Amino acid sequence: MTAGNGNPSATFQPRSFLKNRHLQSVLASSHLMIPPHGPLRRHSREFIIETPGGSKLLSYLSHHPRSRGMMILLHGWEGSSSSAYILAAGAYFFDRNFSVCRLNLRDHGDSHHLNQGLFHGALIEETFDAVNAVARMAGNLPVYLLGFSLGANFSLRIAMRHSQTPVGNLKKVFAVSPPLDPYRTTLTIDRGPALYQNYFLRKWKRSLRKKQRFFPDQYDFAGMLRARSCMELTEKMMAYFPEFPSYRDYFRLYTLTDNSFCDLGVPVKIFFAADDPVIALDDFRKLRNHGFLTVSEQPFGGHCGFVDLFPRRRWYNEQIFEEFQQERNA
Repeated sequence: MTAGNGNPSATFQPRSFLKNRHLQSVLASSHLMIPPHGPLRRHSREFIIETPGGSKLLSYLSHHPRSRGMMILLHGWEGSSSSAYILAAGAYFFDRNFSVCRLNLRDHGDSHHLNQGLFHGALIEETFDAVNAVARMAGNLPVYLLGFSLGANFSLRIAMRHSQTPVGNLKKVFAVSPPLDPYRTTLTIDRGPALYQNYFLRKWKRSLRKKQRFFPDQYDFAGMLRARSCMELTEKMMAYFPEFPSYRDYFRLYTLTDNSFCDLGVPVKIFFAADDPVIALDDFRKLRNHGFLTVSEQPFGGHCGFVDLFPRRRWYNEQIFEEFQQERNA
């Protein structure tokens, strides 16, 4: 476990009034915290990735005319390519001459109509294939993957698969606040402050209603939408996933432990905060820095926050870019 490499800026120390973990977590998704991102948007084009398995994922590619690499961004659960933290990261790296791909997971953003099947957290195959497709678009340029929350969990699993099926020119994977044990994380959301449970339930139910409107002959979520907790709704959703014997079996498919990272073939760096209100701290503290894995524990930051003001910034973006600069100067 490390807080950095002797560089004072490698420890996130926000101003005193921003040390509250709930404020950090709320600011992570606040559109008030998006920096100017006109260039990212102006260079953005929508494209749909069709995977070998027949899935379609909606993405937005901002090709930089002087690109020094491709940054692929993966949002969290019920986020999207337009989430505040995605746009902030996209603008940050585009302004520093990186091409940026903002990839939507299935049934996120405006993509509910693209696939008849429902999203679930174990859909790694299509996400891996989509990342691979974007990497090929980068040609000979280096490729980097940055994921947040559930998107960070996906990013870690993509890094694990890379050792068996290499993603073209993938150089590093970064994960911000990844849930390592989704079962425990779901329980924590349900048992914690009501704002988290209400937030995720509201967005999840809205997503399911949208899916039902596109596929009314396939889905009727009326009874399920009365669920009063994330765990209850997860359990009810298993009726649509007969391949999973139970919701516990489903959660195990994307649960990560220290042993999960033993055979990495690409450098991976995890950023997490000791005060994360959604993810259990001991899930991270069971991880060891070994081989290609580096774990950066910070005292503050909440869930995907790491936000400071004056100047307005998201600390992990600076850390990642600093690593790029060190590599360039090595």
